[in-house]
Amino acid sequence: MKDYSTIVVWLDYFNRTLPRSSGRRLKKEACVYDPSIKDLAAAAEAAGYKVSETRDGARYPRRPYVRSGYVVVPKAGPKAAALARIGARLADGKKTHH
Repeated sequence: MKDYSTIVVWLDYFNRTLPRSSGRRLKKEACVYDPSIKDLAAAAEAAGYKVSETRDGARYPRRPYVRSGYVVVPKAGPKAAALARIGARLADGKKTHH
């Protein structure tokens, strides 16, 4: 049963190498190359969210042939706003240069 009080945040949302059609949700400038589940969890915590679950190796539905991962955070407003906050922390924590 779906839990409407949480947000699932996939690594693919922040992967700079992906086009939007493959799951990227933010502008390329706000994304990083090859984010890790550890980086994502740390960025979510830095953005003020309590990570309730992490799952490494899960497959994002738009790319079922590639292992990805996600974290689950409590819902506090729109998902897009949460992704922007987490993405800003992720970009700060990891250099965007390749």
